[in-house]
Amino acid sequence: MKIRLKKFAAIAGMTAIGILATSSSAWAQALEKQKVSIAVGGKNLFYYLPLTIAEQLGYFKDEGLQVEISDFAGGAKALQALVGGSADVVSGAFEHTINMQAKNQVITAFVLQGRAPQIVFGVSSKTMPNYKSIADLKGKKIGVTAPGSSTNIVANFVLAKGGLKPSDVSFIGVGTAAGALSALRSGQIDAISNLDPVVTMLQQKNEIKVIADTRTLKDTNELFGGPMPAATLYTTEAFLKKNPNTSQALTNAMVRALHWLQKAGPSDIVKVVPESYQLGDRALYLETFTKVREALSPDGRFPEAGAQTALKTLQAFEPELSGKNIDLSRTFTNELVAKANAKVK
Repeated sequence: MKIRLKKFAAIAGMTAIGILATSSSAWAQALEKQKVSIAVGGKNLFYYLPLTIAEQLGYFKDEGLQVEISDFAGGAKALQALVGGSADVVSGAFEHTINMQAKNQVITAFVLQGRAPQIVFGVSSKTMPNYKSIADLKGKKIGVTAPGSSTNIVANFVLAKGGLKPSDVSFIGVGTAAGALSALRSGQIDAISNLDPVVTMLQQKNEIKVIADTRTLKDTNELFGGPMPAATLYTTEAFLKKNPNTSQALTNAMVRALHWLQKAGPSDIVKVVPESYQLGDRALYLETFTKVREALSPDGRFPEAGAQTALKTLQAFEPELSGKNIDLSRTFTNELVAKANAKVK
């Protein structure tokens, strides 16, 4: 009797393994593309925290994906990787979908990571101690993560509201970490448009005077006049059409990360995020997370009015956009996140 039971258990175990292997194989085959390359401009930033969570907690692997993330100095560089064909998807700012369509290249955002840009524009207390208005920035050097990135776009918008054109200043790429801190502290730049944790570190020592802050929904709405989509996952329209299952798998992983972040505490974040992202100050990193938490999307969905707000923002300093026929319905889709949220719940 014992022998029969052992034999039965062995057969049952082998059958279960066979079923798992078969289902796993079928799952992998369902993905049009298992290996996916994602380009990001400043992976250490809170702006892209959902991407880091999805990677570190193995959510991409759970979806059968092998994701390779390449980190660049700024969003514009990440976009170039997509356009150049070295990246399949970008973790980047929503505004790029509009600018690229104006150049007759349709790219579509399919997961919203941030519902507030989290970008802060400030002037140096060292080189501009007597700053009074935007006009004082004429002829000055402004540090951005990379020229053409979302930090550059927000800086352009702030300047436009103050009566200055992008050509009235000089933009310098300083990255998103120690290089940005060094550039401001050494006097290489007179103002900075950057994100946390960099900004909070500068504020802590009163090294900058904040002119514009988009880390909260309230401040974001006041500056832009409506909801402003921030970090997204975006790719070419062609990629989404060719790889629907792969795109859904990416979305599932990201939405799962967004849901996790809604429940996670600061101590949970520190356990998951690489130590190097904390720039040598864990306590400040934790404090900063608490500040920017509401800027993270709770479910990955794009607000319907968001695309219009982004277009108006860009038109404020890019007059050539006024004559372009931008189809905002092609700049984003909520179809994949709707399915992902149904799965998570």
